[in-house]
Amino acid sequence: MRIADKWQEYKILDTSNGDKLERWGDITLVRPDPQIIWKSEHKSDMWAKADAVYHRSSKGGGEWEYRRKLPESWNISLGGLRFVIRPTGFKHTGLFPEQAVNWELMADMIKNAGRPVKVLNLFAYTGGATLACAAAGAQVSHVDASKGMVSWARENAKASGLEDKPVRWLVDDCEKFVRREIRRGNFYDAIVMDPPSYGRGPGGEVWKLEDNIYDLVKLCADVLSDKPLFFLLNSYTTGLSPSVMAYILADILQSRFGGEVTADEIGLKVESSSMPLPCGSTAVWKNV
Repeated sequence: MRIADKWQEYKILDTSNGDKLERWGDITLVRPDPQIIWKSEHKSDMWAKADAVYHRSSKGGGEWEYRRKLPESWNISLGGLRFVIRPTGFKHTGLFPEQAVNWELMADMIKNAGRPVKVLNLFAYTGGATLACAAAGAQVSHVDASKGMVSWARENAKASGLEDKPVRWLVDDCEKFVRREIRRGNFYDAIVMDPPSYGRGPGGEVWKLEDNIYDLVKLCADVLSDKPLFFLLNSYTTGLSPSVMAYILADILQSRFGGEVTADEIGLKVESSSMPLPCGSTAVWKNV
């Protein structure tokens, strides 16, 4: 497991009974996490002092209990990147801190490429990967179907002093965008994608990651340049193991471009434990 252990302004203080106790800058939150199936005793006295707690509903979703008045949003930093944190009605805060290990990996490959690099970031959310790649010198096309998420990503770019970098901010369906880019003859040296586990398209079409991911990766291979640099696939779907994702990338990309594929879990340090919290899986194809 690769651990995102370079954060100073974000920490997981403790975990128990389906919840994690987190510090985001000066603000402490309790949020649910389906991976936390252990029922250990609370080891931190901050559980009772948390500024806000997200309570799940048996009907789906949930709501925040604010124990003191919090700002609508605030910033935390990692290196030169700054992120706007904003609790949402679906427990999220606009940032997945464990992704820092992938940002670092991509930034290193871009910096060492020795040539200009065009990156396509699909399902790009609030833009952590976009900012890391742009700061490393890449041109980035940032694509997400949610106008609100793209606006949030632009906030993060401005907070990080990267608003003038060559980034295209695109509100679009990712698959349809890729098909149009193929027709237009626009190609990319690298692709990063973090597709949802489940969703519905504007026409009611159902997206289920296990059923659709192979075809999507195969489609995206056709928008890669002749000498691509990397393809990074991330997933939070518990039924999709790192080895399965690695097999998909090897089957589609390694046979076509050579290179190598690696895959593993990513996670975060838990301050009260010797064990890290697993936070998803990543497979990476790179042209070595």
